[in-house]
Amino acid sequence: MCQQPAIPLINHNIVFYGAGSMAEAIVRGLIARNVVESGRIIMLNRSSSERLAELRSRYGVLGYNAPESKLEALRTAPVIVLAMKPKDAAEALRSLGPLLSPDQLVISVIAGLTIRTMQGLLGNPQPVVRTMPNTSSSIGLGATGIAFSKEVGEDSRRTALNIFEAIGLTAVIDEERMETLTGISGSGPAYIYYMMEAMIAAGIRGGLPLAQSRELTVQTVLGAARMVQQTGEEPAALRKKVTSPNGSTQAAIEVLERGDFFETVISAVNRCAERSREMGSALEQELH
Repeated sequence: MCQQPAIPLINHNIVFYGAGSMAEAIVRGLIARNVVESGRIIMLNRSSSERLAELRSRYGVLGYNAPESKLEALRTAPVIVLAMKPKDAAEALRSLGPLLSPDQLVISVIAGLTIRTMQGLLGNPQPVVRTMPNTSSSIGLGATGIAFSKEVGEDSRRTALNIFEAIGLTAVIDEERMETLTGISGSGPAYIYYMMEAMIAAGIRGGLPLAQSRELTVQTVLGAARMVQQTGEEPAALRKKVTSPNGSTQAAIEVLERGDFFETVISAVNRCAERSREMGSALEQELH
């Protein structure tokens, strides 16, 4: 018996205003998970026809940079995802505001831009969703923080969640917690990569070939994350299970403790959150 293809979760157009790597990561997830058909995704950018042609060829999406086509897409799409560079945001939002009707949903993946600032630039209390995805979204293993303006209704809320659940895990938070989330998951992959760099270097200094040291490090990090995920146990409990008293792991942990590893990581997360706030404030002052 022939199986019917699944009906997509979203059956209306979604416009991506900006066609960079994060927009592409989201589009790839939406199509792979059958959240929306490729023909209902419209990608806009400022000038690069080559980039749009590449995306059309790769995913079967629509892509425009002609002014009239862009205006029509923005005026009529129920959902618009803002994915342009922060420096282009003010001009784009000011010109977008007059085109919108009150029921169009605006979703932002622009770092540092608050809901209040976006609504101010749009010139109206548009339903706005602010998000902070991370780079692992490009392989469907992202972690995205999501905050909603009070104007966002239940259907629009579900639409936004469907979009980001297509590229990984979502966490709905109060907007004032967005910087803390940036410190943990937004920038978090970089901390793990940094530790991996150090582990690979230690392997090489200990006489392992680069390829072997890299492969062992990657599998170790992957396995540790999966253990926490699949067993449901706390990281501290899993650490204790592999740390025998007076053993080699214990000796390694003691070196990390002497370097104040635990508090250093917390300080790094806090500094990232603080810097995110500073950059957001600077951006908002610049936009106003």
